[in-house]
Amino acid sequence: MRRSHRSLLVFAVIAAAGGWWLSAPGRLPASALDGIAGDATRGEQVFWAGGCASCHAAPDAEDDDKLKLGGGQRFPSPFGTFIAPNISPDPENGIGGWSALDLANAMTRGTSPAGEHYYPVFPYASYAKASLQDVADLHAFLMTLPPVATPSAPHEVSFPFNIRRSLFGWKFLYLNRDWVVAGDLTAEEDRGRYLVEALGHCGECHTPRTALGGMDLSRWLSGGPVPAGQGRFPNITPARLNWSADEIADYLKSGFTPDFDSAGGHMALVVENLAHLPPEDRAAIAAYLKKVPPVE
Repeated sequence: MRRSHRSLLVFAVIAAAGGWWLSAPGRLPASALDGIAGDATRGEQVFWAGGCASCHAAPDAEDDDKLKLGGGQRFPSPFGTFIAPNISPDPENGIGGWSALDLANAMTRGTSPAGEHYYPVFPYASYAKASLQDVADLHAFLMTLPPVATPSAPHEVSFPFNIRRSLFGWKFLYLNRDWVVAGDLTAEEDRGRYLVEALGHCGECHTPRTALGGMDLSRWLSGGPVPAGQGRFPNITPARLNWSADEIADYLKSGFTPDFDSAGGHMALVVENLAHLPPEDRAAIAAYLKKVPPVE
């Protein structure tokens, strides 16, 4: 009997060790960015396309204060309230000590420099498709911004969602690098796909979620409830968004719809970001949205 108990204990220890090893966050190879130099000028365009300031600037920040990325905005969800961290170049409280590879691991693998899983409220399920050149450029730009000494606040997440190691299962289900809209695309549509599916992470708001909080790609961009519990994100597939490509592109710069309504809420921040991009990028987003399969 004692031998049987001992064998069960050994098996349990081996199983636990195996589970701990399997649940470890993934990382890029140490050589992933070899030969890739970041350019801050290009990185500024990545910054606006990625909407970094919309989440990581202080609540109600305006003008140049939007470049002070001390965090603090709160994002309620069914899983708890997540608080945007400090991603300014402050070496103690921000990411001033991060390398470009650290940022690449965070954005494309959802892994912190300390080796922890990030919660997917940080949209790495979309950023995973970003090019490593763009990540290196973004890192170069972020390091030029003002450091903010504000410590990041902890997320307000209770059991069992506070067990970060369990996020390996979420990543197994939802972290992939396949394009949602496949097939033959023009160069313009391809650029739009990259901006929408990767950097712009539009699906994170405009795509319905599963019970586990992953994007339901079978209903890509067809809208869904706001996680905070009030309102809905609209369906932006051609089934509902029947504007012309020119009207879409103009809206992404001005914030005015063809009916002279205006963007509100978080979308107003998105428009503010996209207005910094060249006209051809907004036209590319519009071309891609016309290519998306309609979902009623």
